[in-house]
Amino acid sequence: MSSNYVQNVALVGAGGNQGKYIAEELVKGGKHKVTAITRAESNGVLPAGVVPQIVDYNDPASLVEGLRGQDVLIITMSVMAPPETHQKLIDAAKAAGVKFLLPNEWGYDHERDLKFAKENLIGERNLKRREDIDAAGLPWIAVAGGFWYEFSLGGGEYRYGFDIANREYTRINNGDIKLSTSTWEQVARGTVALLNLKIYPDNAVNKESTISNYFGKSVCIESFNISQNEMFESLKRVTGTTDADWKIKTEDSGERYARAIKMMQEGSRIGYGLGMYTRAFFPDGAASMPNTVNSVFNLPKEDLDECTKGAIKFEETFKGY
Repeated sequence: MSSNYVQNVALVGAGGNQGKYIAEELVKGGKHKVTAITRAESNGVLPAGVVPQIVDYNDPASLVEGLRGQDVLIITMSVMAPPETHQKLIDAAKAAGVKFLLPNEWGYDHERDLKFAKENLIGERNLKRREDIDAAGLPWIAVAGGFWYEFSLGGGEYRYGFDIANREYTRINNGDIKLSTSTWEQVARGTVALLNLKIYPDNAVNKESTISNYFGKSVCIESFNISQNEMFESLKRVTGTTDADWKIKTEDSGERYARAIKMMQEGSRIGYGLGMYTRAFFPDGAASMPNTVNSVFNLPKEDLDECTKGAIKFEETFKGY
């Protein structure tokens, strides 16, 4: 008889930004065997306690064998990964008997606002991936943490509007629009809390929360619901600076977004990122998620200034895009 708990977890991208934190949190919990699905030519460093499984993405049989016996497949791939890779993983997961998937999203709960999903440039792609999983007859759960805080605050002006090294702040509109944002650690904690639940209720009258309650939905996780101006106040506290130490300018969100789309149409990768982030700061506040599971999963309240220090550390080693 199979267990009603997740025991075996396959993770694509276990050495990447988000994936390594999920892998580490799974290993730390001690309840799961964690397998990293990886290519032979990969030079990524896997977290301790993670078992590598070498696969060939051009050989369907290799992928199926690599996923056999896994309860869940978690996909955390770079945006630069070949677009067909996600479908290959879906097909292999179906053939291997994987019970459910966490697809490569890690953004916002796109089903809540389809206009936002389309205009933030990644939502339609993610909704299509959900359709592909549905077509394969597999359950899925989308983990939505908003934009990653360290990555977005420390990744350059075109993300959250800050060039930390040069002390420049581009305030979008009045800088007061709030959005949901999460650290890599918080997303990992929420993901593991989800996987620690029973998969299905023990019986029809059992009302306890289970993984199956979330099938076909987004599980929304949050570190902070925060505006640019609040991020700026944290940056000033952490760096010991004042407004006078920063070059501050203001840009209209609509004009910034239009500029981003034009850049993107001209082939600029920065334009894509600029548009994606700028849409989150539109006056409609669509990137502020009201339905987080933080209290349900007993996730900790994080220290904003400590996380801002993490963003500064990320900025010091960031090599672009």
